[in-house]
Amino acid sequence: MKHTISVLVRNQFGVLARVAGLFSGRGYNIDSLSVAETQDPALSRMTIVSHGDEAVLEQIMKQLNKLIDVVKVTDFHDHDKECVMRELALIKVHCTPQTRGEIMQIVNIFRAKVVDISPKTLMVEVTGPEAKLEALIEMLRPFGIKDMVQSGRVALARK
Repeated sequence: MKHTISVLVRNQFGVLARVAGLFSGRGYNIDSLSVAETQDPALSRMTIVSHGDEAVLEQIMKQLNKLIDVVKVTDFHDHDKECVMRELALIKVHCTPQTRGEIMQIVNIFRAKVVDISPKTLMVEVTGPEAKLEALIEMLRPFGIKDMVQSGRVALARK
């Protein structure tokens, strides 16, 4: 089972390495990791996606809370209505003058946008839940995806 863990930390040198080391040292895999400063430059928020059963999650949460620079740890569930989760992808897709219009229609349906264009490619930016990104990728795959990058998940409580 996938878990999205939000960790508010003091913005100190080495905090990211200690958190990542906690996971690797105990044999837990990090599926994605996103880190950035918050509105307070003294704090950063890490959004970590990992998988495992409830016992694994409980162990991770306990270990994170023991780290000195950790301020708050929150577990978000994938279908939690009390938080918003998003990802971002940039997709470079092969296009010809004949397929450009069809690709742009698909992009518009997904409320994505074309951010770069060349004679042989379109670069598409899409944000949203993981399922939306996966669906757009599948729709663009027949045209030929030349390159792609996907961010880690970010999550924030509504309260």
